[in-house]
Amino acid sequence: MTPGTAERPQMTVEDFEELAGVTPAGVRLEFVDGKVRTKDPLSVEDFEALERRAPETVRLEYINGKLEVKAMPDGNHRSIYLWLVRQFLLHRPDLDLAPESGVKAEAYRNGRARTDAALAPVDHFVGDGEWSESDGILMALEITSRDSDTNQRDRIDKPVGYAEANIPVYLLIDRDNCTVVVHSEPKDGRYRQTLSHPWGATVELPPPVSVTLDTEPLKKCAY
Repeated sequence: MTPGTAERPQMTVEDFEELAGVTPAGVRLEFVDGKVRTKDPLSVEDFEALERRAPETVRLEYINGKLEVKAMPDGNHRSIYLWLVRQFLLHRPDLDLAPESGVKAEAYRNGRARTDAALAPVDHFVGDGEWSESDGILMALEITSRDSDTNQRDRIDKPVGYAEANIPVYLLIDRDNCTVVVHSEPKDGRYRQTLSHPWGATVELPPPVSVTLDTEPLKKCAY
């Protein structure tokens, strides 16, 4: 975790007050030490209602039964995503790396994960609403952000959620550790294969993605 990350609030007080003002009946929010939490258990239905009403600057997820706030991307985060887009346009023009994709994750599709991007065949998401089924998604992408929850969310909870949804590959670009982590072979709610590579290595993304990445360009995108 980078210095100062733990002290970085999930949102401004003004955004929290706006969010709290549009909560569905029965949902109570609190803002403690810069973090947003619900005071009572939150259902998927209440989460979706809350997410629809949230300010544009607030990105919400429902992970492991909890409300999560995803940090807004910075310049390095966006640069990493755009670098990956160029790689897939070059090597797999039959696929779209769709940004900011809402995915029904976890067992029984009870989670709501807002991926940094989801890889799927061209036009796969046509006609979908805010939250897409995981069927047909070949890879979920996350790029770590400067927030205190990134360890639990991106390194622990999301590998489980994406594996339970049978997404074949979960690619984590970890800016804290300068690694590329490839999770694959989901079975029984876990990825059976997890390989970590230092930035600069040649990384093989397994089928059905089947792309080789030269990760040397990532070295300029650390925090």
